[in-house]
Amino acid sequence: MSVNVLLFADPGIDDSFAIMYALLNPRLNVVGVVSGYGNTPKEQSIRNTAYLLSLSGRMEIPIIAGAAGPLSGELVTYYPEIHGEEGLGPIKPPDTLANVKVYDFNKILEIINQYRGDLVIVSVGRLTELALMFILYGDNALKGVTAIYIMGGAFLVPGNISAEAEANFFVDPIAANTVMEKGHNIYLFPLNVTNKALINPEIIDYLEKTSGTPFTPLLKPAFEYYFQAYQKNVPGIKGAPLHDVVPLMAIDNPDLIKYISRRVRVEEFGKAKGKSIADFRPKPDQEPISSMDNIGMEIDIEKFNSYFIKVFV
Repeated sequence: MSVNVLLFADPGIDDSFAIMYALLNPRLNVVGVVSGYGNTPKEQSIRNTAYLLSLSGRMEIPIIAGAAGPLSGELVTYYPEIHGEEGLGPIKPPDTLANVKVYDFNKILEIINQYRGDLVIVSVGRLTELALMFILYGDNALKGVTAIYIMGGAFLVPGNISAEAEANFFVDPIAANTVMEKGHNIYLFPLNVTNKALINPEIIDYLEKTSGTPFTPLLKPAFEYYFQAYQKNVPGIKGAPLHDVVPLMAIDNPDLIKYISRRVRVEEFGKAKGKSIADFRPKPDQEPISSMDNIGMEIDIEKFNSYFIKVFV
């Protein structure tokens, strides 16, 4: 039996691998993709999503236009040195995708109501769109959702966009804090686990030779671009971390991640903007059960590699 997934993404190379993983995994049923700003501007994000859906022959999956920037209204910085000018490294989606149907924000609520009680939201980009759900539709906007899986944050480890903050939390910390405070049954996948989710070039070479999926021609050029960027930023690294695959893989592989239950908050302003906050003392302060989140703290890397190959082959 497959799990219905509404995916929030901003492809982006690792987001693209996450979308490909979700589309290829028979135990995940993607019922919509919300594409907004993040690794690329909103328009490019939508185009990249459409390209991946078209390759897989899944254009019936609704594409929903997300936000163009954070709740603060700050200008967004993009990182083409990591994801390429168009978000897929050296790959350029064809211009024929210009007339793809794109739904407005109300489609999210329609999908939640359609799959009420049987839907997992997975957010692997900035959290602006999820926060907007609460702003537009009230605190009960996501009550029909079974669980929310989020790639974001960093606890007791360095950030990847500032000394203390992970990118998804840093770029829109107001949204991140809103979601962490108002969301329910949240599973959070911070850099603590996603930085360890390394795929090495040997795995990609193997898949290039053996994989028979529609995405096979994309794997090596996109991965190599991404890996080269990481080699510059993290000298000696043996592979590239596919952060955004982790929450999707954790949905149908509960043995992949070990969690700790804590209430998570996000610093919204100042020099520690985007910092993830939780009480890791041996005897943390008592918090209401309803406010507790599941923080991923350990990942089984051998299983991650094995499950990745199994889906992509």
